[in-house]
Amino acid sequence: MKFFAPDYYCDFKCIAGDCRHSCCIGWEIDIDSDIAEYYQDFPGEFGERLRINIDFGEAVSSFRLCENERCPFLNKKGLCDIILTAGEESLCQICDDHPRFRNFFSERTEIGLGLCCEAAAKLILERKSKTKLAEIDSDGEDLPLSEEEKEFLAIRKRVFEIIQNRDITIEERIEKMLGLCKAKLPQKSFAEWAGVFEELERLDEEWTETLAKIKTGGGTLVLDPVPAEQLLWYFVFRHLSGAVDDGRLAERAAFAVLSFRMVEKAAEYKGILEAARLYSSEIEYSDENIEALLDIISAENEVQI
Repeated sequence: MKFFAPDYYCDFKCIAGDCRHSCCIGWEIDIDSDIAEYYQDFPGEFGERLRINIDFGEAVSSFRLCENERCPFLNKKGLCDIILTAGEESLCQICDDHPRFRNFFSERTEIGLGLCCEAAAKLILERKSKTKLAEIDSDGEDLPLSEEEKEFLAIRKRVFEIIQNRDITIEERIEKMLGLCKAKLPQKSFAEWAGVFEELERLDEEWTETLAKIKTGGGTLVLDPVPAEQLLWYFVFRHLSGAVDDGRLAERAAFAVLSFRMVEKAAEYKGILEAARLYSSEIEYSDENIEALLDIISAENEVQI
């Protein structure tokens, strides 16, 4: 098994207490069973604090969030008391992984950084050079790709080449990408799409307010070509690979474009970094929201795979 990541991946560093939107606020945090057992047996005064602030369950354990949905171990300086007391190796898997995501293939695992993290968003969207996938690790085992995976990776390679063709406009790149994937985005105005997004699960009132502004109209901020390219590449990298399992290549390509469009529109009110962070937090970390949007794209276009 080989491990691949965008070539900016190893430059990522959590900014901890300097983060304006801590991932330790507003998120329900489940604890994997091995770490939950470790917390139950942790000695001393801090062990008592752990047990008081965790709901231990047979199937799932989770932290009991405090006022304003803060993790009980997020201190006043914005730092994690678990790390400070017991080390990073004592974190549960969700906390240790965030903001990373993974796409799995037979012979490779691809790892990315989610835009919901402001440090990751800044790293990704302010990058000037073309993003490439780089091998970052290998366990020495070589497994064969399935025919479906080979076909998908070949198509995605062509999509990446289109997205990064700086000799044509972003609009031309999007048109070519959708054509290659035989995809079409439903013809809705931004106000109509904002109404669709209002019907989805929402976490942050700031996103609700942004959708309300989008519904009122106004012009669209045209993103500079390079951050626009990085944004579109990110959405393709994160979401297109699901087509290997569900066969929804066209829908997922259209979803990547929809995501790009909504961030572009929200950037008019929030700026690109905050718009990307908000969108990612609200949509990309909810399987229900993603599936609902894929279904809308499929139903309204009668996409044939």
